[in-house]
Amino acid sequence: MSAEEAWNTTTKEVSGNPQPPHVPKSGFDPQSRIYHSLDKLDERRKIPTRPDLDTATYVLSQLPHPHQAESQIALIDSSTNQQVTYAQLQRSIRSLASGLYHALGVRKGDVVFVLSTNSLLYPTICLAVFSIGAILTTANPLNTESEIVKQVRDSRSKLAIPAPEELHKLVPTGVPIILTSRKPNNDSLSIEELIERCVILTHANFIAVMTLLRWSVDVTSAQNDVFLCFIPLFHIYGLAFSALGLFCSGITTVLMQKFEFQAMLHAIKAHKVNNIPAVPPVILGLVKYTSKAGFESDLSSLRRVGSGAAPLSKELGDGFRERFPWVELRQGYGLTESCGAATFFVSDNDAKARSGLAGRLVPSFCAKVVILKLERLRHHIGKESCG
Repeated sequence: MSAEEAWNTTTKEVSGNPQPPHVPKSGFDPQSRIYHSLDKLDERRKIPTRPDLDTATYVLSQLPHPHQAESQIALIDSSTNQQVTYAQLQRSIRSLASGLYHALGVRKGDVVFVLSTNSLLYPTICLAVFSIGAILTTANPLNTESEIVKQVRDSRSKLAIPAPEELHKLVPTGVPIILTSRKPNNDSLSIEELIERCVILTHANFIAVMTLLRWSVDVTSAQNDVFLCFIPLFHIYGLAFSALGLFCSGITTVLMQKFEFQAMLHAIKAHKVNNIPAVPPVILGLVKYTSKAGFESDLSSLRRVGSGAAPLSKELGDGFRERFPWVELRQGYGLTESCGAATFFVSDNDAKARSGLAGRLVPSFCAKVVILKLERLRHHIGKESCG
């Protein structure tokens, strides 16, 4: 199915989410005042609804067949060029899960806290912890010691896994600690940023979003693309997309330990990156930096850039398309509570025609616009802002 066909598909029931029979093209049902996705998942891509299905089992079931897994690349470290095949990834997940369970006593329901930058071990540990039924909680390494201590205590973590440079932030907690390391016999882990708020995401949430990600890869013909990941894996954008979801489509991902503009440009050129999940500041940097003559060659392999985590203005989007006319730019919208993207542009033509907007609801999603009462609105944002 082409992107245009997927974009214009008729409204049908999607994964147990029945839609009104006469919803207009906008997806808005005037009776319930709820927006419904107009895109559908075909039978083989329907979101699994088994209550006993967990995230690790789902991801491992989607990995390439054994005869392909030994040679198919799952991850590439952009700074060292070290590679991890899908076969190595699967073996590492099972080995680490066994070590966590038998050597460290991590059990179902235990909370494991991680404080680390991106690494090749990051997805392995996410899936290893999921596979034994433990709970992951991660934090931004930029958080202060007091924020880290509060999160560890609030989450009642049983085990903490910090990067060596972050160890001092966890010492006051008294929680058992294992340092991360790039050596094969050491660990590292992540899941989602928890500073001011906590969000509980279930295995069903992750499985639904990963099914939708497989759908988006298929309808945008991205099955053979090489992706670049500099989005932190402790953030839902990086976790659901690069640490879990892309494996379900057999995608090769080039993983950066941390974002650095020149390193990103080098990784794109060195690994012939085709697809980048990005954020507006990176897109702005590309537009400004590429005013230098001859820069286009560094991005010649790139064919699509996605934008999320913050609004992308129409002006910046148009400026990017003018500078890189061969690159598709598509904005999406999501949040931690939605376990990732809730809206997305399937069609590049539609993304251009609606520059500055964030696309349509992804399959199985509904949305409702709620207008707060004026008095409540004034309480939240101030009288001056309400007129």
